[in-house]
Amino acid sequence: MPQYLTVGHLLRQLQELDPDLPVRLAVNPDFPFAHYVGADVVVRGGMAYIADDGQEDYLPVGARAALAWA
Repeated sequence: MPQYLTVGHLLRQLQELDPDLPVRLAVNPDFPFAHYVGADVVVRGGMAYIADDGQEDYLPVGARAALAWA
């Protein structure tokens, strides 16, 4: 995965997934939590920003392992 994700790259990764699959942000490998993804996308200064919408729970062990955070 590129260090600087683009909208196109993200769309290609998501297009094959079930559109009803919930999405969470995996945050901070030292204190791994899953966060809800905000519904709004804001574009400023040539960048797209998606805010988190609060913390859900600890990131599941399987997800941590897949991200090499375990």
